[in-house]
Amino acid sequence: MSPDEFREAAHQAVDWIADYLRDIRNLPVVPDVQPGELIDRLPTAGPEQGEPMDAIFADFRNLIVPGITHWNHPRFFAYFSISASGPGILGEMLAAALNVNHMLWKTSPAATELEQVTLGWLRQWLGLPDDFFGIIHDTASTGSLHAILAARELASPEVRLTGEHPPLVLYASEHAHSSIDRGALAAGIGLENIRHVPSDDQFRMRPDALAAMIEADLAVGRKPFCVVATVGTTSTTSIDPIAQTSEIARRYDLWFHVDAAYAGSAALLEEHRHILDGAAQADSLVVNPHKWLFTPVDLSILYTRRPEVMRRMLSLEEAPPYLQADEQHRAVNLAEYSLALGRRFRSLKLWFVLRYFGREGITRILQGHMNMARDLAQQISADPRFELAAPVLFSLVCFRYRGSNQDNHDLLDRINASGRAFLSGTTLHGKFVLRLAIGNVATTADDIRQTWEWIRSSAFPATGSPAVEPPRPL
Repeated sequence: MSPDEFREAAHQAVDWIADYLRDIRNLPVVPDVQPGELIDRLPTAGPEQGEPMDAIFADFRNLIVPGITHWNHPRFFAYFSISASGPGILGEMLAAALNVNHMLWKTSPAATELEQVTLGWLRQWLGLPDDFFGIIHDTASTGSLHAILAARELASPEVRLTGEHPPLVLYASEHAHSSIDRGALAAGIGLENIRHVPSDDQFRMRPDALAAMIEADLAVGRKPFCVVATVGTTSTTSIDPIAQTSEIARRYDLWFHVDAAYAGSAALLEEHRHILDGAAQADSLVVNPHKWLFTPVDLSILYTRRPEVMRRMLSLEEAPPYLQADEQHRAVNLAEYSLALGRRFRSLKLWFVLRYFGREGITRILQGHMNMARDLAQQISADPRFELAAPVLFSLVCFRYRGSNQDNHDLLDRINASGRAFLSGTTLHGKFVLRLAIGNVATTADDIRQTWEWIRSSAFPATGSPAVEPPRPL
């Protein structure tokens, strides 16, 4: 592709992106397609001869876009809402053009050092200690896996040589994200050595139950090695007692990991800084700018007080010649701290986002999201047919229709099938509830108002029969 051909095609792509961001509300959040539909419409073999960009763009518009679930939609409220903001998209485009792999400092000095600087900015904004070392991973699942591997290295260093270790036990709340269990499995801990600590009536891990479980394992010869607390659980965004959990971890000499993937960003607001109280004593912490900091997927940050353990757990007796690097003052080789050798220039898009919005702009948007969530919670509480199912701590609202679990499943299915909004569900105290998570940079109070009206009109009326399903958007 010549520079002129690229320029023409790139202008076409950027024009489409700008129109997409402007007009995205005209698209259904969830597509009306069936499994295998796109497979049946695409050729079974790739083209022998190259095709013009106009034809490729046409198929993108006509075949791909209609089958997309639009995570960047302002009314995407499922899971944890995310957004790829304009500056983040531009940073991603430029990173793709540069196409660097900064596995070692010398393979791209600017990419290596920008990651250090940008993560330093965010660390300061979150109120974390200056000695926390930051590194970018793709997702919090990967970051938490590295934390668990480091915890294993510290508790049983012989495993790196022999592959064997005593029965190590990991502890996390019953509401911890499933990635913690999966990370423990990948680290060879085993399901029988994962403890799910009971929670209180606010869905927070109970420190007394944690200490009792640790004592019980010690009594039968098992070796506790890691405890994970969550700031913003997936089901309800509850906050585990970080300071108390940290004290227990220190008492029993355990690695303390904090999963703040979603709610950690709220600590940028002074009034929410307290959610990370005690995190300064954590051995590691993850936070996801691709969740609530308007950065395109994927970008998750792992901070740690013990980078030397991270480096040691992956070290070889002798690095292969192609990865050997001269020891230079201030030259950090980030691949030495992660399983992945290849490292995309992810920090560039985060740098664009932090600079474009600034701390003030980011906190204003986050506060707006939380205000919208609180306003919605008040409206739900005022409707006798509905009830809140959990405290509204940040920008997630958990609620349910006052009916059976099946009624709520059906309500969720009708809302999502309408294409007007996309919500998800969870189970709390045996009851199925709906989750509406606000987090897209373009979401407005009008989006929330319309969605609540659609939910109310889709719920079962007093007669017990379903309301008429709202029409799909154009």
